[in-house]
Amino acid sequence: MKLTVRTPATVANLGPGFDCLALAIDLSNTFTVDTEAPPAVRVFGEGVGEIPPDPSNLVFRAISYVAREAGGSLPAFELSCRNEIPLQRGLGSSASAVVAGILLADRLLGTTLPPERILEVAADLEGHADNVAACLEGGLVLAYLSSDGWRAQRLEPSPSLRPVLLVPETERMATKDARRVLPRDVPLAEASFNLSRAALAVVALTTRPDLLATALEDRLHQPHRLPLMPASRALFEDLRDAGVPACLAGSGPALLAFEDDDHPVWELGPGWRVVRVGIATAGAVVEEA
Repeated sequence: MKLTVRTPATVANLGPGFDCLALAIDLSNTFTVDTEAPPAVRVFGEGVGEIPPDPSNLVFRAISYVAREAGGSLPAFELSCRNEIPLQRGLGSSASAVVAGILLADRLLGTTLPPERILEVAADLEGHADNVAACLEGGLVLAYLSSDGWRAQRLEPSPSLRPVLLVPETERMATKDARRVLPRDVPLAEASFNLSRAALAVVALTTRPDLLATALEDRLHQPHRLPLMPASRALFEDLRDAGVPACLAGSGPALLAFEDDDHPVWELGPGWRVVRVGIATAGAVVEEA
């Protein structure tokens, strides 16, 4: 059996939507399991030399986790990881791996997990649901914790959105490090500010892109994280001064901007990747060769 899953990059938070809003981006990792090949883990593209080519690989660990939870027995397999998503830039590389592992394990074991259970397992492994929800659903997603567990509401992003990823070559940020700087208590005024901006962000991202510059404002996490990444903070401020709506991609240090004809993103030169991408309208799907 040979199975392949393509998992899109994701940008979580989208400014004020901390841990709940996320957008799937048309940049992806592709993972293949081959039960007829000699057992091995192979890594290509982004992360070569960093991502372990052994059972400690996050995709392999996710596959093994589902097997343990389901009480099933996995066949021996070769795992190939072809990565386009940069590591530790806030673009959902770990969510991509977790989702791929769960979906591949579900097919290998024949467990046929319902979508809600897949989301819950992915959120448990990832630690938060926003990135994995967008990776599974595609498009724009609102993740929320209900009395029945994690759920995700798919929203249709405006077709006029023109996202641009601004990826620094040298700065990196592990999510766990970015969370350590967040305050434990939030003043009521700041919470109210973010509630208004998060609601406005849903409107801006779906029907009113002209509101994005205001809608992406945030007071919960970006003011605390940007000082950790000087190059990204300087570019973030330059973009805002130029009227280009922008936010941290997840916990950073990559930025997500939305350009239009009147407010284009300029070329940044050495040290940055400027990647104009579409929105991934489809989420992760397993295909059998």
